[in-house]
Amino acid sequence: MNTMFYVVCIVAIVLAANTVQQYLKLRHRKEDRNTLADETQAQLNALEERIRVLERIVTENKFDLREEINKL
Repeated sequence: MNTMFYVVCIVAIVLAANTVQQYLKLRHRKEDRNTLADETQAQLNALEERIRVLERIVTENKFDLREEINKL
């Protein structure tokens, strides 16, 4: 086997390893974005629920509000 064959093999191996590395990084970034989106959606849902509770408290009669506060 000549030297040129070994050089071509080494270059092919390096390029393949680089491609696999880039693919794994890209896949990891997508997973991070999905996780972040899920966390953000959960926080948004929690905030919406809190706003609903606050709206309900504000729109109730004062008597009901006093009872609710006393229950807490």
